[in-house]
Amino acid sequence: MLNSVAPFFIVDDLDATLAFYQSKLGFDVLHKCGGDGNGDDYFAIMGRDRVMLMFKAITPEVHPQPNPSRHEWARWDAYIGTDDPDSLYTEFVGREVPVHRELANTNDGLRAFEITDNSGYVLCFGRPADK
Repeated sequence: MLNSVAPFFIVDDLDATLAFYQSKLGFDVLHKCGGDGNGDDYFAIMGRDRVMLMFKAITPEVHPQPNPSRHEWARWDAYIGTDDPDSLYTEFVGREVPVHRELANTNDGLRAFEITDNSGYVLCFGRPADK
């Protein structure tokens, strides 16, 4: 039985990313490591409910490459299923999360919205529209 999956995102600034996901999206830091304990960690796992995301700052010359920057058909970097996209959308708008696409019933058959994180990654939050 499979229980979860955790997308792995390359970031430029781990601390800024952790702050964004905590303050804007309500995620918690589950694990941080890689440094010598002086605040120079380069890897972290964050979670909210049953969703986990992994982040790593590699080197100054390795930058994030969000899928939408590669091709317009690669709209998302991650799809996160939610039972109530309407309430989550209201929560995120209240936290001034950068909305990439407004909440709507999409031509993909989803009730969904998209946000852009501080590294340019696009996350879609939704559920099938017929539920």
